[in-house]
Amino acid sequence: KSINWQQATQRIDNLNTIAALTYNINYYLAGLLKAFENGKLEISDKYSFDLPPITSETDWNKLVTDFLDNSEKFANKVEQMEDYIFYKPFIDEKYGTFLRNIEGVIEHSYYHLGQITLIKKMIAQNKL
Repeated sequence: KSINWQQATQRIDNLNTIAALTYNINYYLAGLLKAFENGKLEISDKYSFDLPPITSETDWNKLVTDFLDNSEKFANKVEQMEDYIFYKPFIDEKYGTFLRNIEGVIEHSYYHLGQITLIKKMIAQNKL
């Protein structure tokens, strides 16, 4: 929330942009939320960085808002789950349990949020 759209889309070397990482985290959160509702896992790694163009502050703010909304929905959904659900197979046994997938998306999010923090510091050094 503390950066503008130009910073969010600034590329540093071969690193992903903050916008791309935000999109990626949100992609998986939204995909799991949908799977919780309809019992179908309809996300694929190959689409997880298909960020629509960010060409304005409005575009960036929409992405941030979607991410924050999905983060809150995800936390609320997990909080409301009965404990026994965590140990049930997630959609298909090949995907492991609900707990494995919930922990996985949390770890994935923290990993990319750490990258975002480092990239933000690099951008600040360049004073964009």
